Amino acid sequence: MDSLSVIREFLQERLGVEAVKITSDALLDDLGVDSFMVLELMFEFEERFGITLARDLKTPRTVGEMAGLMDRLRGEHQS
Repeated sequence: MDSLSVIREFLQERLGVEAVKITSDALLDDLGVDSFMVLELMFEFEERFGITLARDLKTPRTVGEMAGLMDRLRGEHQS
């Protein structure tokens, strides 16, 4: 499963956001994602992909930034 799919699934299940609204340029704030939810989403990535994220990561503003960050971290872990 790719990062964008995990984000979509998370936002649909936790916040009831319609998949069509979860685009790369969508602002996380506009989708109802607060800083606590960003942390929950990062924990979800850790659990699903068996990675540990640095706690000092820059908080992403958009779905695309979040997916890009997770893709880079997953790639670093697999290397």
